Amino acid sequence: MHPEITALRRSPPERTYIVRTLCFMAIYILINAAAIVGLFDDILGQPAGWAVAVAVTAPVVGQIWATLRLMAQSDEYVRVIVAKCFVLAAGGTLALWTAWGFGETYAAATHIPGWLIYPCFWAIYALVSPFVRTSH
Repeated sequence: MHPEITALRRSPPERTYIVRTLCFMAIYILINAAAIVGLFDDILGQPAGWAVAVAVTAPVVGQIWATLRLMAQSDEYVRVIVAKCFVLAAGGTLALWTAWGFGETYAAATHIPGWLIYPCFWAIYALVSPFVRTSH
């Protein structure tokens, strides 16, 4: 088979990333929706509730893996841009969550559930992405 035809049949890394992300987030949403409607009420707050916690964490881990695969499968430019955004979002999330944690400890700030770290990370990622334009 000609190399050009083989290249056309391959999915570009971005498309593969989008498909993986949609699949993982669909699982994430379904598990949380099931919890919201009470499907797991009998086990929540008990040791068996850890099964739900691990199950809803698995697609989060999968989506992070999808992002790392995007970096590995992309060209150098895209790899560096995604990595910069990832590092900036991680740093921003750590700084924000640390500040809020100290606010809870020292200033009686309202407690924020730890699971909100993940959406916070992607919100910060979305905010910094438009400003990361070079691989230098």
